[in-house]
Amino acid sequence: MHFLGPIDWLFIGLYMVVIAAISIWSIKKAKDSPSDYFLANRNLGWFVIGASILASNVGSEHIVGLAGTAASSGVVMGHYELHSWIILTLGWVFVPFYMRSMVYTMPEFLERRFNAEARWLLSIIQLISYVIAKAAVTIYAGALVFNSLLGVDFWTGAIILVVVTGVYTIFGGLHAVMYTEAIQAIVLLLGSAVLLFIGLDKVGGWGTLMESLPKEKLNMFPPLSDPNFPWAGILFASPIVGLWYWCTDQHIVQRCLAARNEKEARRGTIFAAYLKLMPFFIFMIPGLIAYVLHKQGKLEMTDADVAFPTLVKEIMPVGLRGLLAGGLLAALMSSLASVYNACSTLFTMDIYQKMKPEAESRELVRVGRIATGVVVLLGMIWIPLMKNISKGLYSYLQSVQSYLAPPIAAAFLLGVFSKRINAKGAYTAMVVGFIIGILKLVFELLQKSLGPGLLYDFATMNFLYFCIALFVFSVVLMIVVSLASPAPDEAHLEGLTFATTVAEDKKASRASWNQKDVLLTLLVLVFIIAVFMYFSPLGIAK
Repeated sequence: MHFLGPIDWLFIGLYMVVIAAISIWSIKKAKDSPSDYFLANRNLGWFVIGASILASNVGSEHIVGLAGTAASSGVVMGHYELHSWIILTLGWVFVPFYMRSMVYTMPEFLERRFNAEARWLLSIIQLISYVIAKAAVTIYAGALVFNSLLGVDFWTGAIILVVVTGVYTIFGGLHAVMYTEAIQAIVLLLGSAVLLFIGLDKVGGWGTLMESLPKEKLNMFPPLSDPNFPWAGILFASPIVGLWYWCTDQHIVQRCLAARNEKEARRGTIFAAYLKLMPFFIFMIPGLIAYVLHKQGKLEMTDADVAFPTLVKEIMPVGLRGLLAGGLLAALMSSLASVYNACSTLFTMDIYQKMKPEAESRELVRVGRIATGVVVLLGMIWIPLMKNISKGLYSYLQSVQSYLAPPIAAAFLLGVFSKRINAKGAYTAMVVGFIIGILKLVFELLQKSLGPGLLYDFATMNFLYFCIALFVFSVVLMIVVSLASPAPDEAHLEGLTFATTVAEDKKASRASWNQKDVLLTLLVLVFIIAVFMYFSPLGIAK
């Protein structure tokens, strides 16, 4: 740890003191009620919501994985990082329904829209996804950072990360998580932005960087012949995963559910959409910088997944390394804390309370704290299996999400837009889709033991095309089964679909936004289109 000077440690120390102070303040404010522990008493404003959404999303798997995938594959995975338009979809399309229903969890919303079986199923699916696609990935990436940046043994780093984050999450609940995340988001963005500008200076500026890279690494729309990221696959599959992640996933939507009203929730998503534009540049571009410096012999990089921390060690001057170390710690703790809290909320409110409806508030909070620890242990157990699925950390994350997302995204999307979709159709599609997705995951883990044939072809099918196929299959199955069975009672659907929203609710929702909100939304969309055009055969990649 000789590369950290006294000023670096001062930065890290100050950061830890601030986080500790906020955590203690939050723990003192916390009450033993489910509303306060799981949803911060539904009283948060747009700034905290937006910053918390970003901090929940941009964790260690982004810092480690996104820079790593840029170093190995270029900017193509940036499609997943330009999902600001889907965050806007959360605010403009889904938030009004979620806020009116006053639910604690996304499975609870599915129960309101469909039935109790749909709630049980989504609860189980989301808990499984948190273990294999969130907790395990975050702990693994965090341990990589501890190992490469601080020289701490992999498993020692993992345990430190789990314990430190678990303390303030377990005792402070969502209140502690969201306020610490607001601070962590600022530290993370500042530190990473500094690294970007220093890195650009090292390679001679933006123009020199672009000229030093092969055109295929600058193309977000690879040809259809590309075996990993064909443009049609990533263009249509990434929004499916994005819809599931940003609009239906508990650990993201829970931030909106904690808003004091619909206006604050929507403006929180607009703020988050602007913040979400930054990771493409401050995490992915440093990966390209590391690749160029490595090719020039100016940077030793043993593995693409260590591109970001290696860059910090090699090019950041003493004094600023501490700022980046603080940013990395922020990402590690914020993403893991949000997973902790989402898991405890799901298990407690959707499973335990349904099994024991007479449970008192204190008991529910206690069970939520215990559930957190169990999920983290399961995530650590899953880590050794991760390398069997994908070469890169970020690619692993997106491939697993592609197997779990399609049927859930279909259920929410059709559930809100169509009043004819019924519980039988939604439940059937979710069960069958989940089974198919898990089989894909299992066979991919076992692909080395499979001989040539149908199972091997299934196991090795491109994850993007699989995602699209599973989504289309889920939609068709849901529609067919729904039309073949009785239509749901419209009285039961009041306020849960566009067609059954009453005039009073529409008026209240319209009053929650103005022309400024619309203008800010349009500017995000224009910026995304401009980035797509720049990193394409029409722009820099021609």
